[in-house]
Amino acid sequence: MICYFQPVVIWFTAVLSSIVILEIVENLILRDNAPNIPEAIDRLFADIANINRESMAEIQDAQVEEMAVNLWNWAVTKRVGLVISEEQKAKLRHVACKLVCMCGGSAASEESIQRQILMNMKTGKGWVDVGNAVIADQFFQDAMAGLEQLYVRLMQRSSNEVHMTLQKIAVERDLFKVLSYQAEAACARGDFQRASTCALRCKDMLMRFPKMTGYLHILCYNFGVETHKQNKYEESSFWLSQSYDIGKMDKNSVGPEMLAKVLRLLATAYLDWDDREYYDKARRAINLANKEHLNPAGVFLKMKILLKSEIANEELLEAVMEIMHLDMSLDFCLNVAKLLMDHEREAVGFYFMKIICERFKSSENIGKALLLHIDMLLQRKEELLAKEKIEEIILGQQTGRQLTTELVSCLHNILWKKAARSFEVQNYADALNWYYYSLRFYATDQTDLDFAKLRRNMASCYLHLKQFDKAKEAVIEAERHDPTNIFTQFYVFKIAVLEGNSGRALQAITTLEKLLIPEGPEENELLADRDSPVMLLSLAAQFALEYGQQIVAGKALEYLARYSEDPQQVLTALKCLFRLVLPRVSQMPESENKKKEMDRLLTCLNTALLKLSQSFNGEDSTSDSRANEAHWFRKIAWNLAVQCGKDPVTMREFFILSYKLSQFCPSDQVILIAQKTCLLMAAAVDLEQGRKASTAFEQTKLLNRALEQIHKCREIWNLLKETGDFSSDPCETLLLLYEFEVKAKMNDPLLDSFLESVWELPHLESKTFETIASLAVEMPAHYPSIALKALKRALLLYKKKESIDVLKYSKCMHNLINLLVPDGVPSTELCPLEEVWGYFEDALSTIIHTEGYPETEILWLMIKSWNTGIFMYGRRKYVSAEKWCGLALRFLDHLSSLKRSYETQVNILYSELVEALDRKKGSHFNEE
Repeated sequence: MICYFQPVVIWFTAVLSSIVILEIVENLILRDNAPNIPEAIDRLFADIANINRESMAEIQDAQVEEMAVNLWNWAVTKRVGLVISEEQKAKLRHVACKLVCMCGGSAASEESIQRQILMNMKTGKGWVDVGNAVIADQFFQDAMAGLEQLYVRLMQRSSNEVHMTLQKIAVERDLFKVLSYQAEAACARGDFQRASTCALRCKDMLMRFPKMTGYLHILCYNFGVETHKQNKYEESSFWLSQSYDIGKMDKNSVGPEMLAKVLRLLATAYLDWDDREYYDKARRAINLANKEHLNPAGVFLKMKILLKSEIANEELLEAVMEIMHLDMSLDFCLNVAKLLMDHEREAVGFYFMKIICERFKSSENIGKALLLHIDMLLQRKEELLAKEKIEEIILGQQTGRQLTTELVSCLHNILWKKAARSFEVQNYADALNWYYYSLRFYATDQTDLDFAKLRRNMASCYLHLKQFDKAKEAVIEAERHDPTNIFTQFYVFKIAVLEGNSGRALQAITTLEKLLIPEGPEENELLADRDSPVMLLSLAAQFALEYGQQIVAGKALEYLARYSEDPQQVLTALKCLFRLVLPRVSQMPESENKKKEMDRLLTCLNTALLKLSQSFNGEDSTSDSRANEAHWFRKIAWNLAVQCGKDPVTMREFFILSYKLSQFCPSDQVILIAQKTCLLMAAAVDLEQGRKASTAFEQTKLLNRALEQIHKCREIWNLLKETGDFSSDPCETLLLLYEFEVKAKMNDPLLDSFLESVWELPHLESKTFETIASLAVEMPAHYPSIALKALKRALLLYKKKESIDVLKYSKCMHNLINLLVPDGVPSTELCPLEEVWGYFEDALSTIIHTEGYPETEILWLMIKSWNTGIFMYGRRKYVSAEKWCGLALRFLDHLSSLKRSYETQVNILYSELVEALDRKKGSHFNEE
């Protein structure tokens, strides 16, 4: 069934496509400025492959041809405001041509056949021009078939001989064009055999069409150029030979200049073929080119060919002498001389230079020849002869035969290159000699930045020769003319170090550092390569260390670490810096200077942390080298933190840095302990600073930061507990207290739920509960109920011990009673008065049954209970008043050294109180 319906499907698709094409063509022609024209053209091109004449059976041939011609004309007509690409034009011609070729068939008129031939030719040429030779060839074949059909028609039709001849000539002319186009397409496809066959057929037709000679000559030349670019030298030589042969056939249309150009390229192709058997062909081609039209390019190419052929010097010298008779320019002659020297024909080259200098001695450009001669002599190590030439130029400068500014600059360049070569082999005296020649070309009033560079180079040579005075003089000159140059400041630095002038050396290093910070887009061009100044900082540090200037070296290392982009170089510089600075800083007394040094080291450690966090030579974060570096720096940060006991803020920063650096180390037990300690210390400092904060905002920020560190520390603590027994470590208790303080002071609504788990912990000691109690009422926190509960638990723990610690117990009892009876006024909101009485009784019982209860605490309890009695008296609670005052007497009985001081006074007051109570009781009934 599928096979049965397939023709129907194909027919339906073709019909549908033909309808779409008709609509698109009409829309294009009617609305030629529509924005969707490129899409419409692509749709036309895609659909034309799916249609045939049968699918457009309802449309007459004349209508199809008219539509195709209109589309063709629309494609080739230029319109203002409409821009379509050459490829889109090729697609439109493609569609129009296909439509035209569907009409007529074998019964097509001669006019229709001619139209089809023309359209096929132009459509194929359009595809060639946009680089699609494969599609183009199809149209050329159709054009060739059309020409054959037309030729047959002509031969079958009876006509007069003249008319027949003219029509045959027209057909052959079109055949010539099609063949040339086919050659072009074949060449583009790389089909040399097909291209050459078509081109040779065209060549055979030139006798009948001499006016096409120039066209075919250029076509072959272009083929030669393209194949030469593709290094197809055999094909290139064929096309260029054909171009030359064809060009000679009509010298009226092809001039000698063009023929010479073709021959020069032909000679170049033979030369580039790089095979000795083609060098003779190259020589013949270039000789023929120069005979056709003498040109400097041809003469120069001839010299290249002769040198490649390795002819003897005698024959080469003859060719050189011929050049002198051709009246060539100085620049051309110098280029030939350089060519000779490049091919190591020194004898001929130097002889030719001598002739050039003599020939052009009166020329204003003779300086070019002299400079080239000097450069050649120096390259061949003919230094004495070069110096003679330089002296000649110097004499000329003094006698009015001066070089131009440009040539003087070139001479400086030659001399500096020679000096640099001597410097590289450590022949510093010889380098100075050539730099001195350069210096002689500077007039006393003529200086520039290159002059400063020259003086710096000379200073470098003097330093290597240990001639420090001359080096200093040269550096002073360089600084006077170019003080903002980094190399100038580097030499200023070196001179200062050699003189032992550390202040001047530090100043130079600081200036150098400032120059490293670009102030704008037109900053020192040397900064485009940051390696140069960074390299200078490294060299400066090494130089200062060699001469014992440790402070200066430290500053250079600090700047090196700041500006280098190499992580390993930065870390190495920082390690050297710490080794220099730490011993000195650790011995400094507490002062502002020590604070500055600590801040400086803090910055350096932050730099180390940054570099460790960056890509480390492509290694991953667990690499041994990175871990080793991190270990070293974290220990430094730890030791510095320990030294900052009197500066807690700085201490915290060092501990945090130590923690961060340790994160690059393997998480073994040692590292976990260190991390835990760092975070505990940092949290402690933040809590302490939070207590002292002057504003609520600052306090909140510090407390939040402390809480973050507490949470991190708890995670580490949980990991650490898995590695061993840490039952004696107070970390967990400290974390509990720190977190409680933060939550209490920030009025955390979840504080009670946090404490629920705390009350159930079995390992907490009395001291921990006392601390909780203290923190619960420390401003801005105010949780007296929590403080009460904590103190009760603390007292309970003291009592549970076999041997009570009286001092600690008394202090805890003091805090509890002071909480319940502040300023002699019982706080019944917290606790009933009967319970308060019970705590006084507990204290008294402990005093009775335990030795060593502090007498001051007994005195305090006595006064507290007496004041409570007086408070009750004032509230007309006389029975309670007598009871509390009586309790005070009981405490009085347990005083020792202080009893005598208070006994008489208290007894008198008590007697007075009892009398007053008796009177009150007699006159009033007071119900407790």
